Amino acid sequence: MPSRTTSRPAAGGDVATRRSRRAFARRQWARRWLTWKYVLAAALLLGAVVGGIWLVMFSSTLALEEVEVQGTDNLRSQQVEQVAGLAAGRPLARVDLDGVRARVEALAEVRSAVVSRQWPDTVVIEVEERVAIAVVDIGGRLRGLDREGVVFDSFRQVPEGMPRVQTSADAGREALEEAAAVVSALPGDIATRVDHVEVATVDQISLVLRDDRTVLWGSADESDLKAEVLVALLDGPGQTFDVSVPGQPTYRP
Repeated sequence: MPSRTTSRPAAGGDVATRRSRRAFARRQWARRWLTWKYVLAAALLLGAVVGGIWLVMFSSTLALEEVEVQGTDNLRSQQVEQVAGLAAGRPLARVDLDGVRARVEALAEVRSAVVSRQWPDTVVIEVEERVAIAVVDIGGRLRGLDREGVVFDSFRQVPEGMPRVQTSADAGREALEEAAAVVSALPGDIATRVDHVEVATVDQISLVLRDDRTVLWGSADESDLKAEVLVALLDGPGQTFDVSVPGQPTYRP
């Protein structure tokens, strides 16, 4: 009688095989998804970076709409804005701040400027104006002279209490710087008593007081000490005072 064979082992093997194949497929899919997940994340990140660069550097969303000028007193804000040369609509991130600062500082009345962005649409220009400590006659015009010896601004007449600086035609910029150093060293109560400062050369500077007395100053060296010595001398007799060597001051009737 022929023997019978059973299919149970084969069926069990088929099930195990199918399970193994499904597990292998899941592992393969998991590996592929993990790879694509990183690729997708990198693509999203790249898209965000590119989109951000476009938004900031090229779109009109963050474009310049306003220029704010701060610190002006004698200057008008419109003067600063005109010199700054900023056009509305330009992406704020592409505004050349150093270029704007250089153009603003080229104004004679401006001692320094700080330029910054104020997101989302404003450029702020902070101006420090020059302050006149004396006036100087140049070509028949009264010009302001600041403590650094820079000539700027114009005056119709000498402001009350402000000394004048008189220089020779060939005195030059260095002489003005020396004169400014001398005036800057004078205490307020002495400065108001000075009618004018005569600058023959950088080493020959004199003060002519409003009461016609004269002070021989010499150069601008040791001006602070010379000013202290002069304060003590002015209360005494004398028509001409020499403080060019502050350690050995003299006076003449």
